[in-house]
Amino acid sequence: MAEGIKRRKIMNMADVIDSDDDDDEEEAGEVIESAPPLSVGQERVYNYTGLKKKLIHPGVGFQTPEFGDEPTVHYVGSLVDGTKFISTRDKGEPFTFKIGQGQICSGFDEGVLTMKKREIALFTLPPNLGFGDVGMEGVPPNSVIQFEVELISWITVVDVCKDGGIIKRVIKKGEQTGKPGDLDEVKVKYVVTLSDGVTIAESPEEGVEFYLKDGKQSLYVIIILLSHFCSALPKAIKTMTKGEKVDLNVQPQCDVVTSLPNVHSPVPPNSVLRVDLELLSFKTVIDITNDLKVVKKIVREGEGALTADEGSFVTIRYRAMLEDGTVYERKGYDGESSLNFITDEEQVITGLDRAVATMKKGEQAIVTINHEYGYGNEEVKCDLSVIPPFSSLIYEVEMIDFVKEKAAWEMDNHEKIEAATKKKEEGNVLFKNGKYRRAAKKYDKAVDYLNEEGQFGDDDKKVVKSLRVTCWLNGAACSLKLNDCKEAIKLCSMVLDAESYNVKALYRRAQAYMESYDLQLAELDIKKALEADPQNREVKSIQKTLRQLQAESKERDAKLYTNMFSRMAKDCSIGTKKPKLANTDKDKNDDVMEMELEKVVTTKGTRESEMVVDSC
Repeated sequence: MAEGIKRRKIMNMADVIDSDDDDDEEEAGEVIESAPPLSVGQERVYNYTGLKKKLIHPGVGFQTPEFGDEPTVHYVGSLVDGTKFISTRDKGEPFTFKIGQGQICSGFDEGVLTMKKREIALFTLPPNLGFGDVGMEGVPPNSVIQFEVELISWITVVDVCKDGGIIKRVIKKGEQTGKPGDLDEVKVKYVVTLSDGVTIAESPEEGVEFYLKDGKQSLYVIIILLSHFCSALPKAIKTMTKGEKVDLNVQPQCDVVTSLPNVHSPVPPNSVLRVDLELLSFKTVIDITNDLKVVKKIVREGEGALTADEGSFVTIRYRAMLEDGTVYERKGYDGESSLNFITDEEQVITGLDRAVATMKKGEQAIVTINHEYGYGNEEVKCDLSVIPPFSSLIYEVEMIDFVKEKAAWEMDNHEKIEAATKKKEEGNVLFKNGKYRRAAKKYDKAVDYLNEEGQFGDDDKKVVKSLRVTCWLNGAACSLKLNDCKEAIKLCSMVLDAESYNVKALYRRAQAYMESYDLQLAELDIKKALEADPQNREVKSIQKTLRQLQAESKERDAKLYTNMFSRMAKDCSIGTKKPKLANTDKDKNDDVMEMELEKVVTTKGTRESEMVVDSC
């Protein structure tokens, strides 16, 4: 029955029909993709079940209970002739139950699943959704019955671990501002009790703070305590929103200690715990570099949705300190001027640069930077102190303001061409200085300004095409320097889509094919390049390199197959005389063949040709 209710819950609002006589186009059982809400006095039949619902008083909001939730209702049950057989109103107390357990009947559960808070509805249930051919006191077998139900409220119930280890009942809903993540710092209040009501631990009135990832730290008794019962407690907190209050039922998942420090009472083995938990607040923590070496904790949210991004002119103030709290630099405080710089231009250390690029105006954050994104193994003398080698750094940063680069959609065609040309020239400088990754980003940005080629006039189209081709070629050169053959092939192919006999694109794509050991495709590109420019020295040079690679490949193949066939012949000649030894030799032969094949795949002798970027 529970599975049936869950299945029908999915379609209970979409798969319904109106029972009005003038709705002739709809047939019984027809699925309607989007049913309008019921009006007061309107009745509707729910498909597949035969359940009818008539709205008496509308509810509030849009949410409805889910399977497993615990609603509180008033209800009156009667036969279709009006004979009443049960009523909570007569008793003066509402009824609380768990949806899916059939505490009244399956049709009652299904009806409540369709209701909103404070709604009153009349449900008509066929026998199969009521008390069937058995009936009950006051209800004859195979009776159609009716329930007038008022949904007072409900408690959301969540199986956090999906194994019954932690059951969460939502006592008070929180703010709709998102939930904490794995790295976030949370502040909670809690009271932990045993099933007999004995309190064994509680937080201070102001609550306690901890990082979800480090929840097992001994400073936080609740986490230690519950880690003995279910290691997934942080999962419960990650399902909560700010201000939410819940009641957790925690089952014993392993052997527990009988006493813990800073708790009121010892914990009996195999105890079930009840935890009254409130998420007071949390601070978002972001892994900027995806390796936990530059981490930003947001202390105060900024304004709006825009962040500084790359290339923005930013104004910040900050305090910079070592892990022991020693302040070595300060900007923007006590009358000092704030710091201005352009992001992604290497004007500050990499860790600070990348963190600031993610900040909003007015945002305050604490940024922790590993030495790899700081000053590395160097000793640096600063205004207030010395930074030892291999030091991790902490910045308390506030984004005062920033000005983003002008977006392409904000520019006219002349401005787009100017901006793209500037980015290309900046990329050329970076390439010559060996900063290939940053140079590639400049070329990509230049092409972004020129993406809509069709919007340019005839006089500009030739310039735009030349700029795009140049940036693609230079980007391919960066990719080859970075050993990213796949990206180099993609960029050269884009050039060749525009200019099928572009010699530089054929040359660089052939280089990429050779590096990835696709010699046949490299040969095709070289032949095509020499058709276009028979005297090109660079192409002739890599043609010689290609021929050497092809000769080496053929020689390896010949040796491989010679060894393979000779060993196969040897195996056949001794196979009937010494079967056991044959099996042993076969294993050895297989190992030798695998080694030979590996040599064929991994051996490369490509000589790197001189590479320059195009400045046109």
